[in-house]
Amino acid sequence: MMTITLRIALILVSLGTFAMIMRKIRQSRMQIESAIFWIVLALVLVVYSVFPKVADACASLLGIYATTNFLFLFAIFVLILKVFFMSIHISQLESKIKELVQAMALEEKKYEEEKH
Repeated sequence: MMTITLRIALILVSLGTFAMIMRKIRQSRMQIESAIFWIVLALVLVVYSVFPKVADACASLLGIYATTNFLFLFAIFVLILKVFFMSIHISQLESKIKELVQAMALEEKKYEEEKH
């Protein structure tokens, strides 16, 4: 069972996260595709805090005694997944950068040869 303090803290953190994400989107500092993850996470935390029985049921289903332990495990799991997918995305971007640099070098060499 979640204490009222934990429930209030989860709601405040979720609403704060949601507000910060919306502000970053409006300032064009974050793409909507990237923000969806954080918005969904904030909504899930709001659901868990407004309806603590959902979190209790998930904890029981996984054999976790304390709901707070489930919430920490859930947060750790979600963040590990986020880091994993970000690593994949970074690797893809690095490959694209490498290809672009090579293409630019070839174009520059071609330009230099035409110049002479």
